[in-house]
Amino acid sequence: MYRSGHYGVALLAYAPVLYVLGSLGRVVAAGAGLALVLALTPLPDADHDVPLISHRGVTHTLLFAGVVGALVGGAAWLLTGPAGLALAPDQAVEVTVGAGGFAAFAILAHLLADALTPMGVAALWPVSSKRYSLGLTPADSTVWNVGLFALGVFATAAAVVSSTPLA
Repeated sequence: MYRSGHYGVALLAYAPVLYVLGSLGRVVAAGAGLALVLALTPLPDADHDVPLISHRGVTHTLLFAGVVGALVGGAAWLLTGPAGLALAPDQAVEVTVGAGGFAAFAILAHLLADALTPMGVAALWPVSSKRYSLGLTPADSTVWNVGLFALGVFATAAAVVSSTPLA
């Protein structure tokens, strides 16, 4: 999948989360989560630029999603915990878990987008090398990439509008 398709799938997958957080009045968390998801969704494709790492290898696994989530969560803790901004403990934990969760979500959205293609992903590596694929579209399909992006933008807009009180 190309970058626009990855962003589209990420937006589409995040729209329900955005709706729930917006409905609960957690607008800052919803926006911060969206920003983090969009920032990290392309990360697995950094393997194109790293020697000795094959494309759709280790960076396209559940393990990688967990590692990225843990690293981002750890960074959030360092920034907000006792040694950082020293937020109230419950707030620091909320930011830490939220940031780590949104980071892992971004990688999972990327894997989902790539699973739409015939090449698929070996999501369970190193436990299994089996590739998972829905085989719906080639990665370079302009129709699918642009279509997924448009659908993701629409879903995101619908989530924002429907979760915002009219009063």
